[in-house]
Amino acid sequence: MAFDFNADDIFQIAEQIEENGALFYQKASEAVTDEHYKKLLTELSAMEVDHKKIFAAMRADLAGGEKGATVFDPMDESAQYLKALADLRVFYEKQIDMSSIKSILMSALGAEKDSIVFYLGMKDLVPEKLGKEKIDAIIDEEKNHIKLIGGELLALGK
Repeated sequence: MAFDFNADDIFQIAEQIEENGALFYQKASEAVTDEHYKKLLTELSAMEVDHKKIFAAMRADLAGGEKGATVFDPMDESAQYLKALADLRVFYEKQIDMSSIKSILMSALGAEKDSIVFYLGMKDLVPEKLGKEKIDAIIDEEKNHIKLIGGELLALGK
């Protein structure tokens, strides 16, 4: 089956990515004992929850035509595909090694990069009036996550 996504679909993927990120950081915070890293990971989880709320609000503001199905899909396969895409591409838990803070941070760094790539592509599909600037703001926050995580990785190496 070929898939052709509308704006609603794109925001749905973004929400799933942010939900996956929040869950990853929450699980990672539970896996570490060091209070500094536990706090860092908890804060990153909260940021991902905020991002999901932004995408949910943007999705709620879409007009009817932007939410309509683009293909006949009586089995709701496109929604299943979207969830699988988000689950497999960014913050996929089975690929994340939680045995050390270094491996957690390395996995987080890769996932944050993947999310930026996704959002850059997504930005081209979102009209200005639907909050393109909000996507820019989230991309900037994801870049800050990379700086923060990168700094922590550098500190671990010293």
